[in-house]
Amino acid sequence: MAEASGSPAKTKLGADKHRRGTEGVYNINDLEKEGKELAVAKETQRLNWKINTSPASLDEKETLQKYLTQPPVKKIDLHFPLGLEVAARNPKGVTIKDALDAIYKQYKKKADDELSEPFLAGFEWDKETSWTQLIVHLKKEGAPPPKKKGRKGKDDDD
Repeated sequence: MAEASGSPAKTKLGADKHRRGTEGVYNINDLEKEGKELAVAKETQRLNWKINTSPASLDEKETLQKYLTQPPVKKIDLHFPLGLEVAARNPKGVTIKDALDAIYKQYKKKADDELSEPFLAGFEWDKETSWTQLIVHLKKEGAPPPKKKGRKGKDDDD
């Protein structure tokens, strides 16, 4: 019995440290208790990302590293209009890439013709529906790629 007396304190300290995690990154349930509102990164609306392709294929590498929400959270549920829900997790704060990875994991085996709305339109936080989840918005078509300037011959003057 004597050996057990030292271990609970050690375990408790470790658990507290793990629970706190990274400074400034919150448990979403704590934010709800405190009434702190979330803001979703606007950059997600401009990604033009097809949900059955790897997020690694996107050119916007800096955007992918940004936090999905402010304040940053360790975990957030992503809810699709048809009822599917996936969780994005990162103890250092969920990034846009973490969210896209969670979505991609669900859709990577789907063929293009199986998806009626294959492009991410963005995320919405609606505290009236649920404080702890984001609604995923999809769209039928991606935005056309931006026109390159300086191309010779084609589309130079309209």
